[in-house]
Amino acid sequence: MELRDIEIFLTLAEELHFGRTAQRLHVSQARVSQAIKAQERRIGAALFDRTSRAVRLTAVGKQLRDDLRPGYDAIQRGLAAASESARGVSGTVRLGVMGAVGHEIRDIIDLFRSRHPGCEVALREIHFSDPFAALRAGELDLALLWRPVREPDLVEGPVLLTEGRVLAVWTGHELANRASVSMEDFGGLVFVDFDPNLPDYWVEAMVPVKTPSGRPIPRAPLVTTFHEILTQVAAGKCLSPLNEHVLQYYSHPGVVFVPVHDAPVTEWVLLWRKGGASPRVQRFVETAAQLGPRAFGKPR
Repeated sequence: MELRDIEIFLTLAEELHFGRTAQRLHVSQARVSQAIKAQERRIGAALFDRTSRAVRLTAVGKQLRDDLRPGYDAIQRGLAAASESARGVSGTVRLGVMGAVGHEIRDIIDLFRSRHPGCEVALREIHFSDPFAALRAGELDLALLWRPVREPDLVEGPVLLTEGRVLAVWTGHELANRASVSMEDFGGLVFVDFDPNLPDYWVEAMVPVKTPSGRPIPRAPLVTTFHEILTQVAAGKCLSPLNEHVLQYYSHPGVVFVPVHDAPVTEWVLLWRKGGASPRVQRFVETAAQLGPRAFGKPR
């Protein structure tokens, strides 16, 4: 079966319409019909049920579609990668970041641009309330998120930044004047809550449900953005663990940031879709890996 015939079959399996398939592939409708008939003769079974009103995949057609699609997509990615390599690395790397964290990796971005002058890096803001959607939808090439990320369709790459944590409390709270607090102090305090559809392991890496000794940490209210967290804390509704970089980049009336001296270190890691790393994305990842992680507030 020729690659073009596979493309015709897979396109018809999506469109379920001979005319639209022909238009999409810029071929005649007769060419589509001929290709499908030839495939059916070779296989010895009908791939589509055709009536005057509809086109549907047969059971054999569905099986063939499912078997061919991964291989076809891999071939297309390989051809695209080879073509891009032949032209030299170029284009835009779309990188999702949370707030000011993007500023902390400017040295990586600048080095990448100097090595690959045909490339740009576009920073796009993402929120903790929906951290993976844009990456999965192909709207981003990379995302920078806190570890761990154990999603089967995503790949964890190099760690770019590490930092400590603080506790956001309202002015006048009993912990507000402390030089630092312990995670044991979290017991019984009300923390912010995240979307229940997010992976528990990922949320709990930042907002624990219990102290190290096992005391529960209740959650409420539900928040979706960083600024909602600050607003709720200032109103005395809850407290929230945050990352250390907020000390440099953010302030909010009525909110005090207290260091947490025994919190785990936050590791910000690059992520991409499995099978979704183009040559320019690979070069960016390589540049980041060569520079290695940097601790917040210290030179790389």
